Amino acid sequence: MTETINKVDTFKQIMGEYPTGVTIVTTMDAEGKPAGLTVNSFASVSLDPLIVLWSIDKKVSSLNAFIEAEGFAVHTLATDQIDACWAFAGKEADRFSKVNWKVSENGLPVITDSLGTLECKTIQQIDAGDHIILLGEIIELKKADKNPLLYYNRNIAPIPANWPEK
Repeated sequence: MTETINKVDTFKQIMGEYPTGVTIVTTMDAEGKPAGLTVNSFASVSLDPLIVLWSIDKKVSSLNAFIEAEGFAVHTLATDQIDACWAFAGKEADRFSKVNWKVSENGLPVITDSLGTLECKTIQQIDAGDHIILLGEIIELKKADKNPLLYYNRNIAPIPANWPEK
């Protein structure tokens, strides 16, 4: 058992030290209320068709909203969205009061000032250990001219000032 715990701790350390972007994923629940959470387990899957994936912990309170929904929106976060990132990462009841958002033409809650927004229809759900992987085909996308927010070692921050320009 101790060896398993040590492997889990080491795995968390390795993954925590793997820099990624930060996203908030949103959907509407069965009652038409928005649900969302901060996610860094996000990846591109396919260009033809455009497909992305992310994973959700089976213990998350909004699990059923995402599992039962026909779609979701992924918001890549910008440096001016640090407060939104932490609000959606916590257990705050009314996370959406912390962001500017609207319901899109696709019926999804969209955070309007994100770096990027990918509205998706759910095409597959895969049971994977203590998480479920959701794959979505992009049906609408939008990009703003902003700088991305990064996740590293359980912290979030902008790209370092000395990082090479585009």
